[in-house]
Parts: sequence; structure tokens; C-alpha cells
Amino acid sequence: MLELSILGFLCEGPLHGYELKARIQGLSGHIRPVSDGALYPAISRLVKAGLVEERSEPGSGAARRRTLSLTEAGRTEVRARLRHPKDADITDGQRFFTLLAFLRHLPERAEQAAVLRRRQAFLDTPASFFHRDGTPLRAEEMPDLFRQGMLRVARATSAEERKWLAEAIGSLED
Repeated sequence: MLELSILGFLCEGPLHGYELKARIQGLSGHIRPVSDGALYPAISRLVKAGLVEERSEPGSGAARRRTLSLTEAGRTEVRARLRHPKDADITDGQRFFTLLAFLRHLPERAEQAAVLRRRQAFLDTPASFFHRDGTPLRAEEMPDLFRQGMLRVARATSAEERKWLAEAIGSLED
């Protein structure tokens, strides 16, 4: 998801490395902070692959600043990743939020709706954190106060997300 975040933010315009890091931190930093040791090697891989271009500019002091921008190949790549996300990008909530942050960069509304329909199908599949004899347990069946809380919060969050997905898909398909 780090590479998608880099490509997605650069799809919006050129950025300096520290600006890019700040935007990624803002998107997911409280859950999955990004370190320089992860960010800069990822940028280097994208540059080497021809997806990102970097140029040096004078900085405010003696140090030069690197400005990163997306190449046409990078723009094609970000759209491909958005068009065909991995299953884990659909099923993991934080990864899906990262996908949502950049989904507007897909040019076709039908393609955007298709990604949202995949998330909707995932949410419509019955699931539970806890099972008894292979049967998913509902919050009301949980004797543990804290596990009951987990299930109630997950159910409420899922219900609200389902509602939003239905509205968004309807809007995209109008």
C-alpha cells in the first residue's frame, strides 16, 4: 500500500519527499506509520521502474531538495492498481481506505463502481471474529463484555459502510 500511496499522491502533482511522507502519514500514519527506511527505498524502486521521476532543486539552505513526479508509465500503473486491487486491498479496512483515497483517479465511473461492488460483496459475506462449533457468534451470544463490544462496533461500522457503498454505487451508476 505504500507504493500505491506514493503513486496516488504523485498523481495529484509533484511533491518533495518530506511533503509526500507527511501526506502518507496523514492518510495512515496513526495506524501504520511510515519510516524513512521504508519510504525512500520504495521511492527508489519506483524511480528505477520508470514510474516516478525525480529532479533536484535548490533548497532553502545548502541542501538540495528532491522533487518527485509521476511519469506517464506511473499514471498507467496507478490506474491499473486501482482498477484491479488485490483481494487483501478489498478485505483489509485500512488498505481499502488507502484505495478509496485515490479511486477518483480511475477515469471511468463504472470502474470505480466495480471496485466498490467488490468491497460490498466482501461485507455481505457473513463473518465473525469468534465461532462456536464452526458457527459464527453474534454479539448477543457473547458472554464476554469486551468481545461483545468488538462485535457490536464491527456490526455498526459495517452497517454504515454498507449504506455508504450502496449510495456511492448508485451515484456512480446514474
